[in-house]
Amino acid sequence: MLPLIFGYGMDMIIGDPQGFPHPVRMIGNFISFMERKLRRSYRTEEDERKAGTILWFSVVGASFIVPLAILFVALRISGILALIVESIMCYYILATKSLRDESMKVYASLKNNNLQEARKSLSYIVGRDVDKLDESAVARAAVETVAENTSDGVIAPMIYILIGGAPLGFMYKAVNTLDSMVGYKNERYINMGRFSAIADDVANYIPARLSAYIMVAAAFILNMDYKKALKIYRRDRYNHKSPNSAHTESVSAGALNIMLGGDNYYGGVMVPKPSIGDSDREVEAEDINRVNRLMYASSMLCLFIGILIKIIMK
Repeated sequence: MLPLIFGYGMDMIIGDPQGFPHPVRMIGNFISFMERKLRRSYRTEEDERKAGTILWFSVVGASFIVPLAILFVALRISGILALIVESIMCYYILATKSLRDESMKVYASLKNNNLQEARKSLSYIVGRDVDKLDESAVARAAVETVAENTSDGVIAPMIYILIGGAPLGFMYKAVNTLDSMVGYKNERYINMGRFSAIADDVANYIPARLSAYIMVAAAFILNMDYKKALKIYRRDRYNHKSPNSAHTESVSAGALNIMLGGDNYYGGVMVPKPSIGDSDREVEAEDINRVNRLMYASSMLCLFIGILIKIIMK
């Protein structure tokens, strides 16, 4: 538990270190390197699917074995050194403060009535077209990003660390990164990225659902509308093309009494999407701050529950 506690504390205080080598970026670079190598030898559709499977096992395997080997060596030298190294690893795996910081840049620009700057900040954290979004749509996109990544970037990695330490945490981050880089249904990745997309859905299936219930409990603690959060969760949790993404988004929509989801433009093409939640009121800039409070409370609650379970199991 200590590496996770220390790593979480470092993440909350420091956030994503800019200008330093980041293990997740290294995973991304390795994915790009392997993709280039594999595409030279696999050209047919069937070959591409095989290449995608090889890519997945290569990246995920390396992401588990390398930190495991580092910890093994550190432990042979000193238990204290192993504790320090794994704490740093956990710090790199979690993304609580960086998620808040990036979304709050959008919040600050909206509060300063600088829509153009808000759109620019938003473009760094979402994939949709932002040029024509009004203030409410910009705020909605930022809220959706924080809500979805409360599971992917915070609670899910925490769960995997609780189960198998930093090596399993990095393994999860590799699965997540593979999906974000090659798990697309476009011409380039429809075959090569299929395995990565399916594997990500499987890896996030249980964490997404646990995250949703943790967020409902956090909404209760924060005196938000936890009853509406649970109601919208039960009704709209599958209102997304992904089997997992709408779980935390639906809880957030209910807790904040707003509507998320809906149609958006990607690369100039309108992509229809179902709505999540009820339009009790228009989404506003302050909702970005509110969803971040919900994310922080959920992460702390997850850590507390994890510690409690570990104590009981001993």
